[in-house]
Amino acid sequence: MTVPFCDLPLAERIERAEARRIAAATETTRRRAGPAAFVRPVAGGVACYAEDGSPLNKVAGLGFGGLPGPQALSEVELAFAACGSPVQVELAHLVDPAIGALLTTRGYRLESFGNVLGRAPGDGPGRVVPPGIEVRASGDDEFGAWLGVALDGFTSPDTAGPPHEGFPRAVLERALRDLATPGLRRYVAVCDGVVAGAASMSVEDGLAQFTGAATLPAHRGRGIQTALLSARLADAAAAGCDLAVVTTAPASRSQRNAQSCGFGLLYTRAILVRPPHEDDRPKKHRQDVESGGARSMC
Repeated sequence: MTVPFCDLPLAERIERAEARRIAAATETTRRRAGPAAFVRPVAGGVACYAEDGSPLNKVAGLGFGGLPGPQALSEVELAFAACGSPVQVELAHLVDPAIGALLTTRGYRLESFGNVLGRAPGDGPGRVVPPGIEVRASGDDEFGAWLGVALDGFTSPDTAGPPHEGFPRAVLERALRDLATPGLRRYVAVCDGVVAGAASMSVEDGLAQFTGAATLPAHRGRGIQTALLSARLADAAAAGCDLAVVTTAPASRSQRNAQSCGFGLLYTRAILVRPPHEDDRPKKHRQDVESGGARSMC
């Protein structure tokens, strides 16, 4: 099984695909929820805000268009602050280190990391099917079952590794619906006749992004995640993809499962967060607060 050497162009390819995925989902949110949601380009990446507490609220792909200028960052920070939201930047460690230094001077603080792992999908053994488990593609008629398992799995994370960042269930449900853009391939794992696992895969220009993998707590430890990984690897190879990638929390069971299927570490994303500052809010809003007439801007 081949793990490619990850240089800057390869990281850029992955990060731009991730930025497009998040932007597409946020645009879906904006059409559903109204103008509070936004997508803004910034330094080769995108700044996205969907709704309060959404996992889509982030800056993805930053730094592959050069060092962001102070004006560009200020505009992004103002847009998030107008919604009362912190700015979360997911910064690949391969970009110019000056970007991290710049963000630090602006009040961003390191909160966590995410590991991006990859491998060539067609290089290795075929599907792994543990006893009593069936993995199949999941169509629109089964979307409710897929969504329910994904929600239950995500809101009951494994206990190995760092703590999981929790999101309100209703907000997470809307985000998963908006991430289910046309072309997303969904999978379910059936264990003893029960839908016990769910996953998805996005294929674009030879890159397969493995997303949305979850297993119900009562069915963990039976190889469901390995089965879902191997099924997607087989489909990615059949689709002509040259690279499959998955993002995990460091030292998590998800990372262990991915590495057991031949994935290797490509690079790490640093998660940097800046809380909204009083000075970020538009002047008119600050005047409303001072006069006792504050109102929500989102």
